Amino acid sequence: MNWTTLVSAEDLVAALGRPDLVIVDCRHVLANADPGAGERAWRESHLPGAGHAHLDRDLSDHRKPASLGRHPLPEAADFRALLARLGVTPGSQVVAYDAGDGAMAAARFWWLLRLLGHRRVAVLDGGFSRWRTLGLPLETGEPTLHAGHYEGEFDLAQVAGTDEVLSRLPTAPGWLLDARARERFRGEVEPLDPVAGHIPGALNRPYGENMEQGVFRDPAQLRADFEALLQGRAPDGIVLSCGSGVTACHNLLAMEHAGLSGARIYAPSWSGWVSQPARPVATGD
Repeated sequence: MNWTTLVSAEDLVAALGRPDLVIVDCRHVLANADPGAGERAWRESHLPGAGHAHLDRDLSDHRKPASLGRHPLPEAADFRALLARLGVTPGSQVVAYDAGDGAMAAARFWWLLRLLGHRRVAVLDGGFSRWRTLGLPLETGEPTLHAGHYEGEFDLAQVAGTDEVLSRLPTAPGWLLDARARERFRGEVEPLDPVAGHIPGALNRPYGENMEQGVFRDPAQLRADFEALLQGRAPDGIVLSCGSGVTACHNLLAMEHAGLSGARIYAPSWSGWVSQPARPVATGD
């Protein structure tokens, strides 16, 4: 096993029982008024041996200020503690999964583990939904997990900050890609944040366009789509944003799967950007 972006249900089921395999259930619905729904779904039914990572409690730190967005990055020490509870070690092949509706929280977990320098981490393509549709093994209740151990700090060079975004505003469009739905990007609706619109100069790449029939599109198709937006820029010069730093990870996963490596996440994203009313806002396409 050396899965670093996506893994199919067929490949994962063949690896069940491997001692170096750690599976993590990340089911969570961003728009759901019940933040505990994903965790309850995990207890009711999950992939064999899968522990659970909660987007709000484990993959974010809501003690941090609004300037860091609606889902601020967790502290590295807290994330390492989560990895220890899940049984992750530096030698683990980790697979994260979501419900199958876009792999948003699973992609966030994937990115955070990569920030620690871990490369053998992948997202289950099609998530829980495809796994269940195929009739593959499931368990109920909370599994007994072996304790893991992890050291290291987040590589914050992979994270873009607000100062950098401000400094690049005069640059021609194409360096910043926004993963939100098109109507949110244009400023026609805004269900979550106090201001509608987007960061000036951003281009729109809705994360849902990475998917087709519940799985990620072919890498060659994804590459063509992103290269059209990049307009000749190298991937390592690209910054990815969204509403709160979660669905941007989906675009990063798609780019990596397509062989376009090196883009970075603007972690505060739109919610952090509009926490300061003086910052410029654009609407329309």
